[in-house]
Amino acid sequence: MADENAETPVLGHGPWVDVHSHPGRCFLGGLDPSSPFVALLGAEESRSRVWSSVEGEVAVVNASTVGDLAVLGVRSDGGLHASRPFEPGEATQDHARQMRALGGLFTDGTIRPVLDPADVRPVAPGTEPGVFLSCEGGDFLDGRLGGVADAHAAGIRAVTLVHYRVNELGDIQTEDAVHGGLTGFGREVVTEMNRLGMIVDLAHATFAATVAALEVSTRPIMISHSHLARPGSTHPRLLSEEHARVVADAGGLIGAWPAGIELTTLTEYCEEICRLVDVVGVDHVAIGTDLDANYRPVLTDYRQFPQVASGLADLQMSSTEIDQVLGGNFVTLFTAVTGAQPRT
Repeated sequence: MADENAETPVLGHGPWVDVHSHPGRCFLGGLDPSSPFVALLGAEESRSRVWSSVEGEVAVVNASTVGDLAVLGVRSDGGLHASRPFEPGEATQDHARQMRALGGLFTDGTIRPVLDPADVRPVAPGTEPGVFLSCEGGDFLDGRLGGVADAHAAGIRAVTLVHYRVNELGDIQTEDAVHGGLTGFGREVVTEMNRLGMIVDLAHATFAATVAALEVSTRPIMISHSHLARPGSTHPRLLSEEHARVVADAGGLIGAWPAGIELTTLTEYCEEICRLVDVVGVDHVAIGTDLDANYRPVLTDYRQFPQVASGLADLQMSSTEIDQVLGGNFVTLFTAVTGAQPRT
């Protein structure tokens, strides 16, 4: 463990951040090894995966629970969906299991919890990686608003309101709309997250749900992992320019997603980052890898982050702009959300 009083070497850039990931399949922690999820995805390896971020010069990574994991199934077309209803209390219990496992990352002091913007600082060989916790899917709330404050007290700093189950908060991109956007409870959750200084994440949410969240929120929001749909694309998880702009225009952030839906190489991913910058502005783009739970990813290891930086430089992005996209914009958002200045 590094000496906290020692001078920290600087690698020549600001802190790089992955705004959405599941390092080492962290959501599997505490599951019985005979679980079908373990058989399908492999054993949980979150500690070693988080530590690999230092080799990629990444200062902070996200580690996210999966709120609807217990009920997820695979459709005939290969897409994920909720294959059955939750049993009473099941969502809350599975969330607790995942949080216990994630808490184990911090027990020996070699991985830093990131609880506020001051905890996001440059990394260098010999320093500890930082992790901020989130929940992908507000299913764990089980309709209870008090669960938001409980999550904050447990160290969670972002919640993706919906995932692959149409839950009590709002509609999702991959199923027919049920609520017409965000529910009344979903709006209450957004307001409570604003009060507590938590990042509202609208990845997986429909355009209508995103607009509804923006109508309520006094802070900027984030879509942690997606990117623009290409002309002719019909994939529901990608964004229209209007969808991306409405978030950016409200001061928010889009995490560019290296999924293999329309991308096949890391170079194409860098090109997609630049296309997103062209549409929403460099101040509103980040990196959301969805590591270790992504679909046919073109970025599979934190050690590829310097390649992303190099690829963006090859596409004429300045070093200042690269630093913004790879981390600085997240720090700005995190600062705004935790109470520096409300969004007007």
